[in-house]
Amino acid sequence: MTKRPAVGDKQDKGSDVQAMFASIAPRYDLLNRVLSLGVDKGWRRAAAHEALALQPARVLDVATGTADFALELKTRAPQAEVIGSDFVPQMLAIGREKAAARHIDIRLEEGDALNLPYPDGSFDSITCAFGFRNFADYARGLAEFHRVLAPGGRAVILEFPPPRPGLLGSLFRVYFQHVLPRIGGLISGNASAYTYLPESVLAFPEPERLAQLMRATGFRTRYRLLTFGIAAIHVGDKLP
Repeated sequence: MTKRPAVGDKQDKGSDVQAMFASIAPRYDLLNRVLSLGVDKGWRRAAAHEALALQPARVLDVATGTADFALELKTRAPQAEVIGSDFVPQMLAIGREKAAARHIDIRLEEGDALNLPYPDGSFDSITCAFGFRNFADYARGLAEFHRVLAPGGRAVILEFPPPRPGLLGSLFRVYFQHVLPRIGGLISGNASAYTYLPESVLAFPEPERLAQLMRATGFRTRYRLLTFGIAAIHVGDKLP
């Protein structure tokens, strides 16, 4: 059984997160579909639209996991070079199998989101879908996004914010804290991983706070909530 990582910002959790995702890699895609009831596909489409709106030539998908979002980006923008980066080799191996089966040409590379192995200004667009809350240091992650983006480039973060006040937020909180860990544990065999998921969401900054962090990094920032606030897209444009 892998150790459940710490949650929140400024936490020494990198190796624990790495081990946890390695353990659930074989069932990760199935769990995403089951646990989100398929709604995550629509969220990814909306985020991809933002990421590709400026017709980027080079796109980096950080914390790409099994490359779902990188494949979405390449499918929508076949002319773009798409690179997926992640620090869990087991997830990348599954992503490579998926890309080969679909005959989609993307590069999947090992890399640490807090120390990206790319020169300054390397990409026109950077994306991160449901991986940002796992970063050990949010400000450092944003600084790396800003560094490797070209002037005028765009960063898009798709993430789960904490549930909002009200009936829907309360229902979602019950689902996230009590139902999801049971289903996730049954399918993956790792209940602690799906206890970490709701804990990491509850510890994540509110959307306006994340927007403030992005502005402090130098991004011109906006965001919107999806599906009654269950997910959120943050868009950060680097000044030309």
